[in-house]
Amino acid sequence: MNAGTLKIATPGDRDVVMTRVFDAPRRLVFDAFTQPELLKRWLDAPGRTFAVCEIDLRSGGSFRYVWRGAGRKDVGMRGAFREVAAPARFVHTESWEDWDAGESLVTNTFEETAGRTTFTSAIVFPSREVRDAVMKAGLAHNATATYGKLAELISSLEAVASSA
Repeated sequence: MNAGTLKIATPGDRDVVMTRVFDAPRRLVFDAFTQPELLKRWLDAPGRTFAVCEIDLRSGGSFRYVWRGAGRKDVGMRGAFREVAAPARFVHTESWEDWDAGESLVTNTFEETAGRTTFTSAIVFPSREVRDAVMKAGLAHNATATYGKLAELISSLEAVASSA
C-alpha cells in the first residue's frame, strides 16, 4: 500500500476497517493520536474549533472531545480506553454526545516497517444501521481529508526533529 492511500473495507455487517500508511515511525504516529497538543492540530471538524481534548491514556482511562463553532451546536465525543499498549495499539469505546447511536468499539494498531507506519482502525458499530449511516455521512471523504492533515503534521514534526 502506498503512503497516503486510505483503504476502507466493510468486512462484516457492523464493521469498518480503515488502513493508511504514514511515512513516519510508529511512535510519532501513535503520539499524534494520543497527545492532546498534537491531536488538536489535525483532528478537526470543518467550521468548528477543537475546544476540549481530554485524554487519560491508560487502560480504564477515558477521553472526551468537543468541537465548537459560532452559531452551531457543540459536537462531543467520549469513550473509555480498554487497552493501551504504546506505541503498538490502543482499544477504546466511542460514542457521540449529540447522537444516541450507541457505543462503538475501536481497535487502532500501528505497525512499523522501515520507518513507515501502517495504521489500521477497526471499528465495530452497535448496528448495521449505525455503520451505514456513518458511511453515508461521508466517512471515507472525511477520513481521507483528516488523515491527510495528520500526514502534513507528521511531516512538519519530522522536519523540525531532523533540523535540531
